[in-house]
Amino acid sequence: MRTESSPSSSTISIAETLIGFDTVSRNSNLGLIEWTRDHLSTLGIGSRLTYDKSRGKANLLATLGHAGPGPAEGGLVLCGHTDVVPIDGQDWHTDPFKAVQKDGRLYGRGSADMKGYIACVLAAVPAFLAAPLKRPLHLAFTFDEEVGCLGVPFLVEDMARAGIRPAGCIIGEPTLMQVMIGHKGARWYRCRVRGLEAHSSMTPSGVNAIEYASLIVARIREVARELGESGPRNENFAVPFATMSTGLISGGTATNIIPLECEFQFDIRYLPGMNAEEPIGRVRSFAQALEPEMKQRAADAGISIEMVADTPDLDTPADDRLTYLGTRLARSMKTGHVSFGTDGGHFQRAGVPAIVLGPGSIEQAHKPDEYIELEQLARCEEFLEQLKLELCT
Repeated sequence: MRTESSPSSSTISIAETLIGFDTVSRNSNLGLIEWTRDHLSTLGIGSRLTYDKSRGKANLLATLGHAGPGPAEGGLVLCGHTDVVPIDGQDWHTDPFKAVQKDGRLYGRGSADMKGYIACVLAAVPAFLAAPLKRPLHLAFTFDEEVGCLGVPFLVEDMARAGIRPAGCIIGEPTLMQVMIGHKGARWYRCRVRGLEAHSSMTPSGVNAIEYASLIVARIREVARELGESGPRNENFAVPFATMSTGLISGGTATNIIPLECEFQFDIRYLPGMNAEEPIGRVRSFAQALEPEMKQRAADAGISIEMVADTPDLDTPADDRLTYLGTRLARSMKTGHVSFGTDGGHFQRAGVPAIVLGPGSIEQAHKPDEYIELEQLARCEEFLEQLKLELCT
């Protein structure tokens, strides 16, 4: 049972179970995925699992409302990621992996981002099974979204192999149940610089990997400034231009040793329709121009830049059928754009339109004492009820 402002006991119970799994991205998510697989199996639903190369993580794909031997045409995908961000260094007042219900909120890591949404979906499955669905509903739960949407490409490929061709996808990231139709793309890069070790009193005989890396970092900052000042703009975003920044760096062994190696990671957040390779090309060209000077003192010195994660942008038209469906079922004609990336770009790249729509606020995500308002879970349940009726017509 539920009221207009509170979710069902089933949603709360499932959310508590999901939050109890420590699925920080550096860990395996198999406990949660296998629990979900078994839960769906008790309801008579089979699941398809796709694994990463280590087989320590998996996506889950399940289909409701399609019993025939042929491809599952049409229908919708409800997609959510199972991994969460770390709690390291955060001042939590509750156990992050034990859900706590208090003052109209459900606390716990992933409650807003985005196990609350997954719980709503799983709790609604019996109602979908009891309904005379005319179009299929697909449940897609992914791994490693938080570290670059690394899991969803495996799921999308498997969906294609299985002949599943949905008409659209709803990504349940926290949007306060408002339809979001776009986000920037993101690419993460790793730059490795190899120099030549020497005693720090003999600097001319060495190649300082950290110093050369710092020159590239400065160039990234310069390109980012150029993008902000004269690059393309899209006023739908809170930051209306593409951004670049360096987030991690390491190198060296001691203060009195010219460092042999330095490694850093940086990203670009680019606008829909923008050529992300152009600004990255400026950084690559600058790095390549440094190498001849380095190799004069060490033949094996050099610089490499590789992309380690690719989150495509999302750009769904405001007048798309899926946008209209989302706003109608959410009972709000308001649409917008989010500042964060989602699995939705990979669905769009595969030819499946996507919108972002889910309970909770991104303002509570990734923070200590993360929570979701119970009222938001109730609104998501109501949305799923309306979606069920839609798929029966």
